[in-house]
Amino acid sequence: MRRVLVTGATGFVGHTLCYMLAQSGYRVRAALRSDRTVAPGVPEGVVVGEIGAATDWAAALTDVDCVVHVAARAHVLYDSRTNSDLYIETNAHGTRCLASAAAGAGVGRFVYLSSAKVNGEETINRPYTAFDKPRPCDAYGTSKWLGEQSVREIASRTGLEAAIVRSPLVYGPGVRANFLRMMRWVDSQWPLPLGAITNRRSLVSIWNLCDLLVHLLSSPVAPGRTWMVSDGEDLSTPELIRRIARAMHRRVRLLYVPVGLLHVLGGLAGRKPEIHRLSSSLELDITQTRDELGWLPPLSVDEAMARTVSWYLTEYRSHGD
Repeated sequence: MRRVLVTGATGFVGHTLCYMLAQSGYRVRAALRSDRTVAPGVPEGVVVGEIGAATDWAAALTDVDCVVHVAARAHVLYDSRTNSDLYIETNAHGTRCLASAAAGAGVGRFVYLSSAKVNGEETINRPYTAFDKPRPCDAYGTSKWLGEQSVREIASRTGLEAAIVRSPLVYGPGVRANFLRMMRWVDSQWPLPLGAITNRRSLVSIWNLCDLLVHLLSSPVAPGRTWMVSDGEDLSTPELIRRIARAMHRRVRLLYVPVGLLHVLGGLAGRKPEIHRLSSSLELDITQTRDELGWLPPLSVDEAMARTVSWYLTEYRSHGD
């Protein structure tokens, strides 16, 4: 049985990933920042502390066959510029430290979860591909791009087989930020002034993302490549709200407020970045992932939406989390 080390194992993505790896027959070891309880089905947990340039990975990597690195300092919309160095320390220096240690420990396969923000903040005429020139626009995107470069460089001069995944917004049980905010909006049944938006955005459910991460651990064509992931169905903001409403069995009223006026109002309210995200497009082309890996998202958007809404109604809303 192959042993896989998962970083960020108790986090939003890591928790589901550990479960799916165990179900797929892997022996899962969780790398923990503190002495926390690991998920059911995860027999091992090793405390490594904070992730950065000086993290000691020796114990965690002992007898490990492969690594899935999903731990990161997560993007915060209104984060202070003074925190830029924290993104670099965790996401860039920390990733380099782990990849180097993994190569030195004889790890065979290394899968790194990066972000679509490496490509940029929005698409205009066509979706992003893995071959487009990276144009990160903030400290988070830059730190993930630096992490990617470190993984590639270390893999190029060692025997480490590395695969990189760029992901758009991930949703599922435990989701926060804009997606959770949308579910609250739909739940309230208040009219929403977003009906005039005609954007297109890629999303990926936590189940589809984790399925691809598991797939990359064994695929013979995975190493040395960057793979784009999504649910395979891009949605406008109004359509996403309608899908949430359908899953929640709520009526939703979308008012047709001109997008330009939304930007003006958002600026006056100090919410311009949020309005931009709600109205702009960000699409990822997963054709290469489908064709060359032979991978298809196992869950449809509607199935994943129903699972996420069920979590919101039965756990988040009812417990007032």
